[in-house]
Amino acid sequence: MAPAGTIKRQRPPEALGAPVTAVDDLYLIGHFGIAHLSPETWRLRVDGRVRRPLELDLDALRAMPGTTVTAVLECFGNPLLPREPTRRAGNVVWRGTPVSAVLDLAGADGELLWAQGYDSGVFDGRACTEYLKDLPLAVVRERGLLAYEMNGEPLTVEHGAPVRLFVPGYFGTNNVKWLRSLTVADHRAEHLFTTELYQRLVGSELRPVRDLDVTSLVTDVRRDGPTVRVEGWAWGSSEVVGVEVQALGDDDGEGWVRAELAAPVGGPYSWRRFRATVPSAGTARVRARARDATGARQPLEGDRNACHVVDVDEPPDPGGRRNL
Repeated sequence: MAPAGTIKRQRPPEALGAPVTAVDDLYLIGHFGIAHLSPETWRLRVDGRVRRPLELDLDALRAMPGTTVTAVLECFGNPLLPREPTRRAGNVVWRGTPVSAVLDLAGADGELLWAQGYDSGVFDGRACTEYLKDLPLAVVRERGLLAYEMNGEPLTVEHGAPVRLFVPGYFGTNNVKWLRSLTVADHRAEHLFTTELYQRLVGSELRPVRDLDVTSLVTDVRRDGPTVRVEGWAWGSSEVVGVEVQALGDDDGEGWVRAELAAPVGGPYSWRRFRATVPSAGTARVRARARDATGARQPLEGDRNACHVVDVDEPPDPGGRRNL
C-alpha cells in the first residue's frame, strides 16, 4: 500500500508497445502528491559553491540553447520494499536546457549537486519540507537536463511542470520534479530521500540508488502454431547486449532462446526492442532476461529487476494476445 498522500498510476505492460511512450501511458509517482506551480511566477535558484548565484525564470531558461534526448524514465519502486519489482517505465523524448549551461553560467565548483523540489509532505510518517536528492556533479554536468518538454509538448503538471531535472541513465527518484533549486556542495545532504531511503546494500556498504539496473519488460506474447512469439523492451545504464527468452512449462523450461535485438530507440539510455520465438508445446509461461555490456544479468527472481514472467495461456483474447 502506498503511504498517505502518495499519487500512483501505472499502465499494464501491453500498453507499452510503442517505441516512444505516450505521456498518458507513462507511469506516475508523487510521494507528496502533485505540486501545482504557475509557469509565470516559477523561479529556479542556483546557489551554494558558485561564483555567481542565479535566479532564472522559465523564459530565461528556454532562451538558452536547448537539447533533445530520448531516454527511459524508470521508477526504482517503493523505497520501503526495495526488492519488489514494479515494472514502471517508459521511453520519452525530453527537451530542455543542459544543466552544464546553467552551472557554467553560475561558475559552479563542487562535488555534488543538491536538487530540491517544490513538493512537500509526509512519507512513512516523516514530514519533509521539500523533496531533495543529491547527485554527483560530474554526472549531472555531463548529461543532466532541465527538462521543460516531453514528446514535443510542454511538461505536464503531473510530471513536474514547469521544469524537472532529468539525468539519463538514473532512476526516476533522482529526476526531481517541480524543480525549485540547484545547490552545489562538497558533501552529501542529510535527508529522508538522500541518505535514509532509496539506498541499496553493495557488499557491506549502503549506496544511494542511482544507475538503472539492466532489465527487460515483456509487452506481447502470441501463439503462432507450434511456437510462441515474444516481444518487449530491454534497457539499463549500460548498453544492453543480449536478451534471452525461456518457455516455462511443467519442467520449468528446457533452455534459453537468444532474442533478436533492434537498435535503441534514441540515445544510449533509451530502450531497445527484443523479439524471440520459442517452442509452444507445453508452454504455460515465458520469461525474459537481459544482459548488459558490463556482464550484469537480470536475476531470475528475488530482486526488483527480476525476470518478467508472463502467462501465455490465460486469459486469451480473440486476437490471440495474452494479458500480461
